[in-house]
Amino acid sequence: PAVKRGVTMSKSPHRKNSSVVHSLDRVVFTVPDLKAAVGYYSAFGLDVRHTAHQVDLHTHGHSQCWASILPGGAKKVLQYLVFAAFEEDMAEIRKRVESLPYSHGTPHPLGSAEGIWVVHPEGFFVQIIAASQSSPQEKLPPQLISKAPVGKGNAPTRSSIHQVKPRRLSHALLFSDKVPESVDFFTQVLGLRVTDRSDDFIVFMHGIHGSDHHMLAFVKSEGPGLHHLSWDVAQLEDVGLGMAQMLEAGYAKGWGVGRHVLGSNYFFYSRDPWGSYSEFSFDIDFVPADHDWATGNYPQHDSFYLWGPAVPEEFVINYEATSAKL
Repeated sequence: PAVKRGVTMSKSPHRKNSSVVHSLDRVVFTVPDLKAAVGYYSAFGLDVRHTAHQVDLHTHGHSQCWASILPGGAKKVLQYLVFAAFEEDMAEIRKRVESLPYSHGTPHPLGSAEGIWVVHPEGFFVQIIAASQSSPQEKLPPQLISKAPVGKGNAPTRSSIHQVKPRRLSHALLFSDKVPESVDFFTQVLGLRVTDRSDDFIVFMHGIHGSDHHMLAFVKSEGPGLHHLSWDVAQLEDVGLGMAQMLEAGYAKGWGVGRHVLGSNYFFYSRDPWGSYSEFSFDIDFVPADHDWATGNYPQHDSFYLWGPAVPEEFVINYEATSAKL
């Protein structure tokens, strides 16, 4: 897939001497049936742009292409991730990549020759390009809701509800059989930093040019894979309405509504046709460019979620790495 070019934003003075990526630019994966992808992500509220050979996921009113989906084999498979950096940092990043013990240089067969290519220890590819910053530079405010006058109810009628439309991609969570190696890779190659973790079971990483609590995270599994893409919405109500929207569209499996501890966001995870998830997320913690987050290590039982329904058993199954049936 083609990637967006052009660099319009400048670095924070606090990070002036840091040659690292600033954004998760795009996630690219393959699925058995593009029609299923169009139906699912259209129901989710994304701006789905498709041809016979590719589906691109945008959010309404935003120029960024957040994900690209191509036809593949019998399973969904994560193919590669695209990260963006400032043009002025590309030479230093390339020099650093060439000094590290990772395979690099050869583009992914589905990708372009642009930028820098590196192969993760578990086999999927990472592309680094010069592009505009899509990661937020500050925490977006919630959408203000006007209050009804005294004597009128505040809740709208069901017939007046509009489709929930996420504002942007917040982060991706990947399965990994090599969580420590994954952390080392993304620290050394891209300059991401660990925000919080539960030992080596789950680790959250942010970008230092301004980032949500995590733009990338890893959870222990028997192999690599894409667990979920998280999409920012404008208000808590949208999390609940998003759940209702997906249930009414026939996507009955998921988890939530609830609230996480690490990241603090409110969530609903909708299960997609391939056993992975899309998350409606509201009010995630933010790491400003001029702030160095103090990394915490928390027990799993005390840090996964603050409240919500019990976690479904299939929520932790990596269908890309197992023979388990959907």
